[in-house]
Amino acid sequence: MKNLLILFCGLILTFISCKTEKKETPAVKETPKTEFASFGEKISNDGALTKEEVLAKYGTLKVGDTVVVKFASKINEVCSKKGCWMKVPVSDSEEVMVRFKDYGFFMPLDSNGKEVIVEGKAFIKETSVDELKHYAEDAGKSKEEIAKITEPKLEKAFLAHGVLLK
Repeated sequence: MKNLLILFCGLILTFISCKTEKKETPAVKETPKTEFASFGEKISNDGALTKEEVLAKYGTLKVGDTVVVKFASKINEVCSKKGCWMKVPVSDSEEVMVRFKDYGFFMPLDSNGKEVIVEGKAFIKETSVDELKHYAEDAGKSKEEIAKITEPKLEKAFLAHGVLLK
C-alpha cells in the first residue's frame, strides 16, 4: 500500500510539472523614453523652462542678482580644450555662457549642436578683458580676433550644478 501511494504521488507530480499553461499578457504600449547622459549633480528633465522663458528671467536681473532655474536649449559651442564651459542660445541673437560648479565636471568635446537641460544659477556679470581673451583662446579663435577684445562685457552667465545631455 505504501508503494502504491508513492507511485500515485509521483504520477500526480509528473502530470502537474508537465502541464503548460498559456498566459495571455495584455499588449502594453511602451512610450519611448529620451535618454540623457548626466553630468554633475543628478537632476531630472521635469519642469525645464524654454529658452524664451529663461531670457525673460534674465531681463529682470541686474549685476549681482541670481535666480535658480532649469532650462532646455542646444549647445552652440563647447570649450575645445577640456569642455569646461559651453555657450547655449536663449534667443536667435543671444547666448548664455555656462560654466560648471566648482569646476567639478566637463562636457564632451563633441557636444556642439546637442540638446541639453541645465540646472543652476542664472546671473548677469561683467566679464573682464583677460577672461574674454581666455575664452576666445579656448574656443580656437585667431590671434587677430583675440587682439580685438579691448573692453569688458556685460554677459548673461550661468553656473550649472547639473546637466543632462541628450
